[in-house]
Amino acid sequence: MLHLLSNISPALSINNDAARAALEQRFVQNQYNKNDLLIEAGQVCRHLYFIEKGCIRGYYNIDGRDQTQWFGFEHDFVTSFRSFTTRAASREYIEVLEDNALIWSIAKEELETLLHQFPELEKLVRLIYEHYYIKLEDRYSNAHFKTAAERYEDLLKNDPHILQRMPLGFIASYLGISAETLSRIRNKMGL
Repeated sequence: MLHLLSNISPALSINNDAARAALEQRFVQNQYNKNDLLIEAGQVCRHLYFIEKGCIRGYYNIDGRDQTQWFGFEHDFVTSFRSFTTRAASREYIEVLEDNALIWSIAKEELETLLHQFPELEKLVRLIYEHYYIKLEDRYSNAHFKTAAERYEDLLKNDPHILQRMPLGFIASYLGISAETLSRIRNKMGL
């Protein structure tokens, strides 16, 4: 069995062997296929996920149109954070975008038990939440203070893997623009 924690960044390393073993025992690995949903709007998200292989997206369905909010790739922790934290119904969907995705999960109750048993794991969870918040703040500032072309250029510069693995329709939705606007921007850039 692949060890989950060997895939986690060194910044999130856990030095306590008992805590590492307990955490690995509580995470469950599952394989998913393209279009599988980890969570749907209206459900309570009860798990924190770690992506070993594959990619996923979080999106909202607004008036029958999907609005992509984020993408998750290998070595990312993801969840419907509002639902996971408050135990309220999720407003978003989390969709697997590639076949044979390997995704680990831990139930909120299991994680809370581990945090109580091993307080040093609080650092791991805090860093996961900080990473999420930073991505959220970047998305907010990009959406409010940059033009569509600037948002695309930032994506091209900082996250080219998104452009390599995502359909253009998802990218346009993520950037908050129409597919036609994205096409015009790409044509102006010679892409």
